[in-house]
Amino acid sequence: MQTRQMLIKVPEITIYFWVIKILCTTVGETAADFINWNLHLGLTGTTFIMGILLALALFFQFRRKKYVPSIYWLAVVLLSIFGTLITDNLTDNFDVALETTTTIFSIALAVIFAAWYKTEKTLSIHSIYTTRRETFYWLAIFFTFALGTAAGDLISETYELGYLVSTVIFGALIAVIAVAYLKFKLNSVLAFWLAYILTRPLGASIGDYLSQAPEDGGLGYGTIVTSALFLTAILATVIYLTITKKDAPKIEATILEKEKEKKVQKSEEDDY
Repeated sequence: MQTRQMLIKVPEITIYFWVIKILCTTVGETAADFINWNLHLGLTGTTFIMGILLALALFFQFRRKKYVPSIYWLAVVLLSIFGTLITDNLTDNFDVALETTTTIFSIALAVIFAAWYKTEKTLSIHSIYTTRRETFYWLAIFFTFALGTAAGDLISETYELGYLVSTVIFGALIAVIAVAYLKFKLNSVLAFWLAYILTRPLGASIGDYLSQAPEDGGLGYGTIVTSALFLTAILATVIYLTITKKDAPKIEATILEKEKEKKVQKSEEDDY
């Protein structure tokens, strides 16, 4: 696989990262429902359209040699929608139980992580500066969205705990991880990926709670209002980050210096 070098392709992990991530996961849930039901495209038609748009977004993401907020977060939003649709297709069109999809996606994600670590010896997102590592990264992101959708629906719908209770459960789990990382020195890479996985069902539960009808356990704002609200928030935050560069990777210079040192060292060895 191509392993061309580039600058870090993902944002710095700040509060802005987690805010946009949760907004994206919420949009993934409500936008998928809006396109499917309100635009009457159906799950299959919606999946094909979102798949094409996602492929285009990832094409431009891979073409860039550094982190570009608008392209990166567009890819995340589309992955969120596409991951939701994949799970919904398996559940609604093929009658695959949510317990089964949750298990399948958990195994698939574990395989991706295992292959990534075996190949690259790291799962840190601060090391995404080759095409191969970026490929592993986006594969992992996709399966976190698919898994999060399945797990969220399993808790809120199959187990009938409701959207609000699901929101509290997943929010509490993320809080536990944060405390374990900040107070008890939980491994930073493990903490990141656990939190990343859990933000998907958290966002989905928030989206469903806001958009679904009161008789279904929601507040009844609908998919249009909810999607528009969160998309506007995402757009505003991305514009702010593009201007201020507050989430620009801060270790690029270090990596570039190390690469320069390696090249100099190799040149000296060749001369010798």
